[in-house]
Order: sequence, then C-alpha cells, then structure tokens
Amino acid sequence: MTTSETEPGTHPPRPAPLAGRRIRAAVIGTGAIARDSHLPAFARLAEEGETEVVAAVDIDAASVESFCAEGGVPHAYTDLDRMLREQRPDLVTICTPPTLHRDQTVAALRAGAWVWCEKPPVPTLADFDAVEAEEGRESGPYASIVFQHRFGSGTRHVRRLLAEEAMGRPLVAHCQTTWYRDTAYYAVPWRGRWQSEGGGPAMGHGIHQMDLLLDLLGPWSEVRAMAGRLVHDVETEDVSTALVRFENGAMATVVNSVLSPDEVSRIRIDCARATVELTHLYGHRNADWRITPARDVPAEEAAAWQDFGTDVPSSHLEQLRELVASMRAGQRPRSSGADGRTSLELIAALYKSAFTDATVKAGEIGLGDPFYTAMHGEAPGWAPAQGVSA
Repeated sequence: MTTSETEPGTHPPRPAPLAGRRIRAAVIGTGAIARDSHLPAFARLAEEGETEVVAAVDIDAASVESFCAEGGVPHAYTDLDRMLREQRPDLVTICTPPTLHRDQTVAALRAGAWVWCEKPPVPTLADFDAVEAEEGRESGPYASIVFQHRFGSGTRHVRRLLAEEAMGRPLVAHCQTTWYRDTAYYAVPWRGRWQSEGGGPAMGHGIHQMDLLLDLLGPWSEVRAMAGRLVHDVETEDVSTALVRFENGAMATVVNSVLSPDEVSRIRIDCARATVELTHLYGHRNADWRITPARDVPAEEAAAWQDFGTDVPSSHLEQLRELVASMRAGQRPRSSGADGRTSLELIAALYKSAFTDATVKAGEIGLGDPFYTAMHGEAPGWAPAQGVSA
C-alpha cells in the first residue's frame, strides 16, 4: 500500500461541508468486529440520517464482496489508496490487525478523512505519536480509538459524580479483566506475538477496562507491575498485575489475565463516602453499576446517586454518535490525541516496570527509551529473539 505525498498535518479539502449532509464512511477490514459492531452502528445512524457507508476494503476479495452485499455497501475494494482516491470518505473505521493500523490511519488522514480505529490503536507509543503528527492542526481530521466502554449512561453518570466528588475523594480502586483463552485461541499464528498482536492481555484485552478506569479517575502518575507466562507458549505475557498511583492520590490494583475460567470485567472505586462498582464482561448497562453509600450518608443523597437516568448501554453506537457530533463541530473527539494516548502509555509503563523490575513514572517513556519503540523493550526473556516462540 502506498500513501499520498502530503505534508504531515495538511489535508486536501473535503468535497462539501459536513453540515446538512450525511457523513460518508468507509470500513477497512471486513472481519467479525466490522460485521458485528461497526456496521450495525453505522446502520443505526443511517436510519437517523447521519451517516452512509459508501465503501469497504479488504485484501480478501470474497470477504469484502460478501460484506458489501450483506450490508448494502455500494463499493468493494481490495486497495485502500484507490478507495480513498475514488470515494473520498469523510470517516474511515479501521478493523484490521494492529500492525496495519499506523499505515492505514496515516493514509486516511492524509486523504482528509477522520479515523476511528479499533484497539489497540497502534503497537507502540512511537507509532501513536507518528499518527498524531498527521492530524489536522485546528479542526481535524483527527484519529480516535474505539474505547466504547467510556460511552453510555452508566459511565456518564459515575464520571460526573467522581468529577464533582459527590461521593467524596476517590481513594482505592480495583481494575480487573480476568478472561479465559484456551490453546485453540493461540493456535492462530498471529496471536501471542509482539509483532502481530502488540502485546498480551494487557494490550489486547485489559486495555478497555484500564482506559475506563483512567477516564473515571483521571491521569496516572506511577506504576509498579509484574507479568508472567504461566500457561501459554507465547512471546507475550498471559497474565499481568500492577499497582497504579493517580495524580489525585488514589491507588489502584490492575489484573489482566487470559487464564480465568470464571470470566469477568470489573472496576471498583472506593471513595470517602461511597463505593461504586461495575461488574460485566464485554459491555455494560445501568444495572451493571452499583453504588454503596457509607452508613452516615443521608438517604435522600444516596438515592440521588442511584439515579442513572435512561438506560443507554455502552456500545460502538454510542461512541460513534459522539464522534459524528465532534466531526460536525470540527472538534477533537474523546479517545484521541493526548486523551487516547494515556491508556497506551500506561500499558507501555506496565510492561517496562514488569520487565525491568522498576517503578515507572508517567511521561518517562520517550525518545531513546526502548519501550517507546517496542512494548517488549528488547528486555531479555521477553523480546522476540530471546522469548518463547509462538
């Protein structure tokens, strides 16, 4: 794939202003996540008059043809640059493996399209910064990450309570992504490898809950971690644990595992006046949140905390709806730029701490640090040349 010869941060003009017309979208990669999550979200917004999917791209001609036929998408491509040149979409959603994300995102941005990219957005912080350098200077286009757990009525309500310190100052938190993946899962050649998957459960599974924790509690300041290969014969870890301190003083434990038969995703935050807990697996509704007030909290105040409003589940749809609103306003969307980078930086710091047996501070990993350009940081026993073969 080639990219256009455009200076970073400068983009060709769009065909017409976004106001008063549907946003033209294209889907890159036509696998399960595109079919099951992205296309239905676009279909719903199409019903509302907001979007239309004008094209899809995949290197597998049969896959993209069937995707377009099933989804009513008019144009199927096997070449990304040709699609960008001929269709000139306003928005590109990227549903391909992580190693392709950087080049595809840059190509779309240089073509003037906004980008919505599945997690992990790119394999390294260096890649993320290279993508950010291609974004528009003032009003886009911008590249955002699919972090759908941030969106929905439950998260919105709890984020407001925490920001206002209605339940008191946040003190202690737990963030848990304990899932189960068997040997058949890792029999797929690209899984469990740094180059193709970008990392183990911290990068590919727990990133959603860690991002949600950061969205609720704000910036982190330092991390101390451990990682291991306890079951699977892979290059990456299959379990990690971390202690995280936040700028607001709160302290958290984080566990990411693919070794846990009783699967659960959980966040618990103990504040001075209440505990708020979210327990779910791959998505949440209002009923998945629980707020337990301290014994001395007045009943009327505690009852107000329980009012989550109309139930809006976390979903690709809710994030896409907000992204479209940001596009129309010419504003940077959430989960992009510095706001999106913080979760990737925490994961890089987790790996650095685990592989070097040291506490890692926020902002520490930059140019010249091996963990800036590779999540394994060339650490003995973890870098591909020295690690366990997948």
